[in-house]
Amino acid sequence: MPRIAAEKTTLAPIDWRQNDLYRFFAFLFASPSKDRYHFLSQPALPAAFEDLWKRLECTGEFPGFKGFASYEQYESTYISLFDVGIPEPPVPLFESAHNKSRPAQEIALENTYFYGVLGLRSDTSQAVPDYLITQLEFLAALRYTIENTSDKANVASLSHAETEFLERHLLNWIPTAERKLDRTGAPGFPVLMSLLVQFLRRRHDGLGL
Repeated sequence: MPRIAAEKTTLAPIDWRQNDLYRFFAFLFASPSKDRYHFLSQPALPAAFEDLWKRLECTGEFPGFKGFASYEQYESTYISLFDVGIPEPPVPLFESAHNKSRPAQEIALENTYFYGVLGLRSDTSQAVPDYLITQLEFLAALRYTIENTSDKANVASLSHAETEFLERHLLNWIPTAERKLDRTGAPGFPVLMSLLVQFLRRRHDGLGL
């Protein structure tokens, strides 16, 4: 999670190279909270996101980042996009809602298998194993382990697991979610999803900021 200044109206400078972007995007797309709303409402944030857009070499000009007029708007936007809808929300934040090439149970089991690489288990009482936040938190833990492991063979094995997980899971559904989100015309979240997609693609290709 990025450092947030003590005063909620002032954004502390973000050193993107020093921030774990897996954890950063997990923070942004998690369920609504006052902390997230205050972070997303800071006047300097659009410029910070434009800087990240350029660092990630996203296609086209930065479209701008439109924040939320109130906490109520932020919360209702999130719920109407990701949590509520008939027969499902416009953009559910879990893989099996977008990847129809395999049964949902198979997708969940394979996610669980990957989490087992680090001895981790998803809390199914809180979320399904293929939930975006769970996937991103797993990748954050994986990157932390890689960066703090001296065994070269282990590093190579874990790095391969990161690339494979990105290819088989996140990059197999997040671009679809991005297209659906773009069509909603909602504030804020489409830009965040575009940044996430480009970051994931660069991680898969072994590129940094």
